[in-house]
Amino acid sequence: MRLNKYISHNSKYSRREADKLIADGDVSINKKVVSNFAIEVNEDDIVAIKNHPIKETTEYTVVVYNKPKGVLVTKKDDRGRATIYHKLGGKLRHFIPVGRLDYASEGLLLLSDSPLIVQFFMESDMVRTYNVKIDKPFSPEMEEAMKNGLTLADASAGGHEKSKIVSMEFAPFVEYEVRGQSGGNTKIRVSINEGKNRELRRFFAHFGAKVLDLKRIAYGNITLNNLPENKSRFFTKKEYTELREMMKKSQKVESKPKIQTKKFK
Repeated sequence: MRLNKYISHNSKYSRREADKLIADGDVSINKKVVSNFAIEVNEDDIVAIKNHPIKETTEYTVVVYNKPKGVLVTKKDDRGRATIYHKLGGKLRHFIPVGRLDYASEGLLLLSDSPLIVQFFMESDMVRTYNVKIDKPFSPEMEEAMKNGLTLADASAGGHEKSKIVSMEFAPFVEYEVRGQSGGNTKIRVSINEGKNRELRRFFAHFGAKVLDLKRIAYGNITLNNLPENKSRFFTKKEYTELREMMKKSQKVESKPKIQTKKFK
């Protein structure tokens, strides 16, 4: 495993912070200071930061958070807007979000203190389920694209104004259900197994529809249930067990840690 990746996987430091530590001469392998970010670390190596050895992490925690609207999924914002870390509190400051929900979206967000677990979730095809409200009636064209997928050379509509993503391919939806229409607006529940940048907003924008509300209510078998807005909870024993079984079957991660659960005191 690359040195900077090893540090981010087994300490409180991010990959970027690990790079700075290496550049500053604060990292050693087997008591020799190193400056190469990409050097490979094996299981027999002793990696130290500022002369303090770090150990390979064998425990992890996963948290479910009900993100409110008007909160960013980021550490800092140059415009001073609220982030999830303002809301979550200090004990979860080092947790990493599994993907993102944009500023105007709400609902279920997973976070973990293990980059390996975050990577597993991000690369999985677990179904994400959303309640969506659009400002147009549900059309046959929308339904056709949901059933068969859609490829757009220009999918910039619905994306962030600074996004560099232009084209996008939308896989067929796993499920969809029209849950009500009123005053020209439509409420739809959709399930997809991808998590592309503003995917649903871009999808509906192609049909001239603006997403008025977007709330993620489930990520695979993990649901919000009655978790209040802006509150978090630890994974249940059942959720940890199911995650462990999924990881055993998966070939998408480099290694499978000895999974234990821990709680903050």
